Amino acid sequence: MSSELSKKALMPPDILARKGSRPIVCLTAYTTPIASLVDAHCDVVLVGDSVGMALHGLPSTLGVTLEMMILHGQAVRRGINQALMVVDLPFGAYEESRGQAFRNAARVMAETGCAAVKLEGGENMAETIRFLTARGIPVMAHIGLTPQSVNALGGYKVQGRGRDGERILRDAVAVSEAGAFAVVLEKTTESLARVITEKIPVPTIGIGASGACDGQILVTDDMLGIFTDFRPKFVKRYAELGRNAGQAIAAYAAEVRSGQFPTSEHVFRDAPGGGQVAN
Repeated sequence: MSSELSKKALMPPDILARKGSRPIVCLTAYTTPIASLVDAHCDVVLVGDSVGMALHGLPSTLGVTLEMMILHGQAVRRGINQALMVVDLPFGAYEESRGQAFRNAARVMAETGCAAVKLEGGENMAETIRFLTARGIPVMAHIGLTPQSVNALGGYKVQGRGRDGERILRDAVAVSEAGAFAVVLEKTTESLARVITEKIPVPTIGIGASGACDGQILVTDDMLGIFTDFRPKFVKRYAELGRNAGQAIAAYAAEVRSGQFPTSEHVFRDAPGGGQVAN
């Protein structure tokens, strides 16, 4: 990457410095074209393990591999000039030991060119976060609803209701003190997200959390309406690309079958004076 791009690109300390100030805008990306689009408007571009569900048709994020994250990370890197690029560590890539987490995080950073990794977990991952950050690997934490633990949580349920809020608050404090430069809060109660945002000194990035968070993130495919049958409560749709694409594909199919496409404007003519190809 050129020195000009290096000067423009946001880094983890820039995001950390945004605590309590201008809201942090985050979206996901898995391909070069989408990365280029979101890079123009976002502070953080996350190569999320949601790629497994969004692009590969998996039922959850649990089947996503390290190789998949690296492949999509490399694609996204080609479309990023200014946003901070963060790559998820997939399920099974960091939980076994701090050494495993370091090796895989270092590989992801080296092979994708990302500036940080994201991992799920609170108090149970605090020592791993401390180990990574002490060795030059910036970490974005992820607490609340952690999709990689969906089986243990009993599904995609709202987190932090009642006394469960105390657990998530402890998680937030633990990952912040361990050195995470930002914390994703997913599908928590609004009041809890507000308390956490006020309490910890690093930015909170909400997804189904609270407008009081220091930033917001959505899966780009969700907010663009690419999935016509998937509409979580916390997602605002800014377009209906899935429906529009379906209509466009139907129109194309109808024109091919009726002979309306292609027309003369879509085919190539012989050069002036050129002969016809013999039968």
